[in-house]
Amino acid sequence: MILMREVFRRFAHWCADVFGTPMAFIIAAFIVVAWAFTGPLFGFSDTWQLVINTSTTIVTFLMVFLIQNAQNRDSKAVHLKLDELLRSIKEARNQMIDLEDCSEEELEKYKKEFQAMQIKLRKKFEQTEETLDEKKARKAQTG
Repeated sequence: MILMREVFRRFAHWCADVFGTPMAFIIAAFIVVAWAFTGPLFGFSDTWQLVINTSTTIVTFLMVFLIQNAQNRDSKAVHLKLDELLRSIKEARNQMIDLEDCSEEELEKYKKEFQAMQIKLRKKFEQTEETLDEKKARKAQTG
């Protein structure tokens, strides 16, 4: 099981590297254009249409799993990095570690808390700007 998981991880990583390139897109676009140009040769038949429909369905179906694997892996890595940063900063709240495991209600509570902090900071920033503008105005009048 572990070997299979490692093989899949490597394969998914390789696929993400290969299929996430501009060249892969160009090749895919070329295949679609080539298919479209063969339409008159096959009389735009049902079989001709079935070829592209089946191909794209199969590729899409398989790519969903590869993309989800890569996204899950990246997400875990980002969470671990953020957890490490939270642990290393003395002022940070350790409750924020593993926040992704909280309920929707807990997440909403934290969201509202941060929105309130943002409003306070914005007001403080605006007051600081006003104070600086007043100082500039006084300096311009006296200078």
